[in-house]
Amino acid sequence: AAALISGHEDAYDGFICDEQSVPAAPGEFGVALDASLAVWQQKGYRGIWLKMPAAKAHVIGHAVDRGFEFHHAEKEYVMLTRWLPSSENKLPPNASHQVGMGAFVMNERREVLVVQERSGPLRGQGVWKMPTGLVQQGEDISEAAEREVLEETGIRARFDAVLAMRQAHGFAFGKSDMFFVVALKMEAGPQARELCMQEDELVGVRWMGLEEYLAVPFTAARPLFQKIHAAILAYVNGTY
Repeated sequence: AAALISGHEDAYDGFICDEQSVPAAPGEFGVALDASLAVWQQKGYRGIWLKMPAAKAHVIGHAVDRGFEFHHAEKEYVMLTRWLPSSENKLPPNASHQVGMGAFVMNERREVLVVQERSGPLRGQGVWKMPTGLVQQGEDISEAAEREVLEETGIRARFDAVLAMRQAHGFAFGKSDMFFVVALKMEAGPQARELCMQEDELVGVRWMGLEEYLAVPFTAARPLFQKIHAAILAYVNGTY
């Protein structure tokens, strides 16, 4: 009898394959997968999760030939799935959103921390904006804001409040995007307040007066930023 691909049941009548038990030889993999599919169908499993590490990428085509579909990929692996019943596929889709944040930091002189980007859609346009970035896997939005501000500008600040959030669609590779504007308060001490620009990401970093910041033409003319500016003013004036 052909060796079966081992693994364990999940909580939804599915089966998660053990990547270590997946044969690396194409012929052996095809035989094992055929035998395993027969057993999985006999046992009434619904969704099959087949994680293929990069070292075994050369056999992925054999799984696709047997009805498996790409679900998501990371640097080290590709996840394939197959829905065995004839009913509608109920497996959850891949992550639908990326999460970004913008950090509002103001000093005691009512000056806002702003940057100019070296790359990205605003490159070369001379637009001053708050530091922004993507939230990394396993990272809180507050942690991402503190990290981005420190990395890009050298300023040490701590999360204080969420000021605004917007959702938009059709961003990177068709994913939706959630963007949070958060307020940070600077730490005490001169070293925490010394500007140090991240030169591979930025072409400029400075403190800009609040009124000048709110009047930057690129943002002041856009309804979305008008709402963000209203939230910023409410926060600054203690009425947020």
